[in-house]
Amino acid sequence: MSQVRFMERLLEGVEVEWKKLDDVVELTRGRVMSKVYLLENTGEYPVYSSQTANNGEIGKINTFDFDGVFVSWTTDGANAGTVFYRTGKFSITNVCGLIKINNNLELNYKYLYYWLSIEAKKHVYSGMGNPKLMSNQVAKIPIPIPPLEVQSEIVRILDNFTELTAELTAELTARKKQYSYYRDQLLSFEEGEVEWKSLGEVAEYSKTRIGFEKLNKDNYVGVDNLLQNRKGKTISTKIPTKGNSTQYEANDILIGNIRPYLKKIWFATHGGGTNGDVLVIRLTDDTLIPRYLYQILADDKFFIYNMAHAKGAKMPRGNKEKIMEYRIPIPPIEKQKEIVNILDKFDTLTNSISEGLPREIELRQKQYEHYRNLLLSFPKEKVEV
Repeated sequence: MSQVRFMERLLEGVEVEWKKLDDVVELTRGRVMSKVYLLENTGEYPVYSSQTANNGEIGKINTFDFDGVFVSWTTDGANAGTVFYRTGKFSITNVCGLIKINNNLELNYKYLYYWLSIEAKKHVYSGMGNPKLMSNQVAKIPIPIPPLEVQSEIVRILDNFTELTAELTAELTARKKQYSYYRDQLLSFEEGEVEWKSLGEVAEYSKTRIGFEKLNKDNYVGVDNLLQNRKGKTISTKIPTKGNSTQYEANDILIGNIRPYLKKIWFATHGGGTNGDVLVIRLTDDTLIPRYLYQILADDKFFIYNMAHAKGAKMPRGNKEKIMEYRIPIPPIEKQKEIVNILDKFDTLTNSISEGLPREIELRQKQYEHYRNLLLSFPKEKVEV
């Protein structure tokens, strides 16, 4: 069945009434709660604010302002217009608003949440440079109201997508913890257990150059197209138009040298060029395999060391001399291969943007957004504001 036909079947013979949100709900704002207040009144009931991390929760207090089912939104700042589905006993701060459906109105809270998750962002405006979505703007948002059974069917379909994404996200979180555990176990060696050498004894910075005419969006790597948290690289939008660049080769290791805490690192699968903001480390010791050295340098211990010796405050840069002093454990080649085999599998599963769980989550999120937009596309009707 085509997507258009599916919507026709769902809405067949039903009326969809459009109303202003202010006609069908009550709007409330939260209250000011300082960090001191949160500390002095610690309890069991969550307090939600404007952040999106941890579902917006910033603490728990011993009282609550609301009890039941509601929809809330963020009124100020970068997250203005972000919508949440809230249940239970909780409070919100003054940068949040709360929506309560009027008594006896045939409107499903989850349906309202899904609708506003699309619509609210469209009404955010700039208030003296600070994005805002205040109550007077929310009140004007139009909402289509089909019969309750249609709302429930839309909610059921979208909930299924949401639950699947949540399950995949939980799986990813568990696998990341497992990955971290195995990294610590596999890359921890006692003194005397294996030979140790400095990075400078087993590798060097690239000394070769490549002309701009040989570079393209796929083989040029700048710090901008290196991805954070060991996720490799994407294509470049900035390519040199003159001069020479630092050359890298397959099996070299590229590390973003600006703000090392971002953990920008990539194991080169082909040759190309880069600039002075990216370090190109090339293995020179045949007692190490390239991918093992990559796993050593992709470890948190290296980035912590790198930051400890970085120069600059606002825009710290790695200290190239100190980086070459970093100590590398050198187990037998067979042990290196075993370590690489295990960590590479976890790496693909937890970090890959082309396969693994992150890719699966991205696809499911796009699928959810597609069907959400489809299911909430109703014939427009003019609403007086």
